Amino acid sequence: MLTQQHFDVRAATPANHIAIAHHFYQMWLDNQIAASAIAPDWLEITLQFMEQAHQTLGYQAFVAEVEGQIVGSAGCQRFAGLYPNIINATDRRDGYIWGVYVEQPYRHQGIATQLTQHAIAHLRAIGCTHAVLNASPTGKPVYARLGFADSNLMRLDLR
Repeated sequence: MLTQQHFDVRAATPANHIAIAHHFYQMWLDNQIAASAIAPDWLEITLQFMEQAHQTLGYQAFVAEVEGQIVGSAGCQRFAGLYPNIINATDRRDGYIWGVYVEQPYRHQGIATQLTQHAIAHLRAIGCTHAVLNASPTGKPVYARLGFADSNLMRLDLR
């Protein structure tokens, strides 16, 4: 583990999207998803998703840097929904935070917290009334400290 390092968090640019996509890929591996279960064209899929979300859903990513090297990233956007949204946007417009990832040597230094805080601020700025995310077991304490509450999402394995 590295000693506490100074890091900066900033809005990502399109030039950072490949690094962010690599973090997204690594996040799945770190969460025990086998590389063989990930589509071989994962990079292309991820980059296309980010571009489409930027065009239609207010997508913005943030990166954390230590000495100019990207060591963490997070993305956020308006949530596209799973069913018809019949509730007025002023009452409920969910924003979704995804792909929060910090490289192993830089964890436990507050980077994920700051990335998430930047994502929350962006979602507020684009008119979202709530922020939602799916937390990994290791990320859950970070989000709980930021005020995220467990929800009523339930899941059934159909395999």
